[in-house]
Amino acid sequence: MFKRKILLTITAILILAQPVFSQKALTKDERMAWWRDAKFGMFIHWGVYAQFAGVYKGHEQRRGGAEWIMNRSKIPVSEYQEMAKSFNPVKYNPDDWVRMAKDAGMKYLIITAKHHDGFALFNSKASKWDITDATPYGKDLLKPLAEACKKYGIKLGFYYSQAQDWNNPGGSAARKVMNEGWLNPDSAKVDAYTLANKGHWDPAQMTKSFDQYIDEVAVPQVKELMTNYGDIAVLWWDTPTNMTDEAAVKLQNALKSQPHIITNDRLKRPNFPGDTKTPEQKIPSQAELDGMDWETCMTMNGTWGFRTSDQKWKSSETLIRNLVDIASKGGNYLLNIGPKPDGTFPQESIDRLKAIGTWMKVNSESIYGTRSNPLEPLTWGRCTRKDSPKGTILYFTVFNWPSDGKLVVPGIKNKVLSANLLATKGKLKTEIKAGELTIGIPSEAPDQVASVIKVEFEGKVATQLDIKPKKEMKTGALD
Repeated sequence: MFKRKILLTITAILILAQPVFSQKALTKDERMAWWRDAKFGMFIHWGVYAQFAGVYKGHEQRRGGAEWIMNRSKIPVSEYQEMAKSFNPVKYNPDDWVRMAKDAGMKYLIITAKHHDGFALFNSKASKWDITDATPYGKDLLKPLAEACKKYGIKLGFYYSQAQDWNNPGGSAARKVMNEGWLNPDSAKVDAYTLANKGHWDPAQMTKSFDQYIDEVAVPQVKELMTNYGDIAVLWWDTPTNMTDEAAVKLQNALKSQPHIITNDRLKRPNFPGDTKTPEQKIPSQAELDGMDWETCMTMNGTWGFRTSDQKWKSSETLIRNLVDIASKGGNYLLNIGPKPDGTFPQESIDRLKAIGTWMKVNSESIYGTRSNPLEPLTWGRCTRKDSPKGTILYFTVFNWPSDGKLVVPGIKNKVLSANLLATKGKLKTEIKAGELTIGIPSEAPDQVASVIKVEFEGKVATQLDIKPKKEMKTGALD
């Protein structure tokens, strides 16, 4: 009996010592709950490519994002790695980064732990091509970022280029023709070489096989990311160039220590769909929506990585309206920042984050925790929805403010319980006739960018949309 008691005690201690999440596997809906409510996140593209800033030997990169400069300009491995010796982000302050994300109303942050150039922003035992071994900075960039995210209550996610890797031998390389980088007189020769060598342009890239790269670099690094930085909310795969099912399974298994993690649809298509679809640089049309979870990733200007010549900045108005449009269709907005090589955000990005934050302080309840618009598309703005104890709340975000003092919403039959402007809390008069809601509004919009009217209805507002997709959602290039 005494031995049995000791055995039971030891068993109980072992059970208590297990992480809480191991005792109950979450369903997909449980894992996705926070993400579906969050709506807004920050994407960060940063690495050695920021040091180039879109220029190689005086030549402006002719096409594509600045983070692709090594591939498009066909920079030799040794030369690219030499540039890392100048990458010294002494002004990097992750506390500032995360605070700016939080102040903008963002709920999660995803950073390029390793982009296609294979450079790791963390201290990796699997490769010397990382921030601690290849640069004068010499310190892990992700650990203090993880601490700042925890401090401010921001969910942390990692982007990881699982197949493409232009520096670690054996990694894939999507083939891009030479004139996408610069007009090299030897373009024809270079293009012939990349065609014959699966996109590679430097023999140093091919001293190992793809399988060796997966086993020796990719899988160990993903395990490092999953075990060294606390709770990881998202793993954002990218470009499954030459991926195999076998490699994808190994990478999926490397996530097992984070059973709550959310993944996207770019590990390997179509057999590994992940949890979220990833339309890139575009907002899906109503016809593309199929009821699946999705997230639009988008740049503030024209490039993901920092580029000095790119001044095609979207206005704050466009970014705010994009957020509203995406939320009205049930998606999330992952908005990108490309930090400078010294570790600071471009001032244009900071200014836009502040403007979004100012709008969100007043209107965030029309974004967080909402679901898609149940009505036909509206000509003057967008609509988001929440269930309430009494029925349904609809948030009408008005882009084009009517000059006649009347906002007309077709397709409404439910009794109105209350209506007010979020900006002023002022109550508004309403009238329903022949299935049409008319809201009496002030002559001037409280916010010239987007003003929100909150209306609570009795009962459930019927869905009028056809939820069967008419065409497939485009979710980003494979390479």
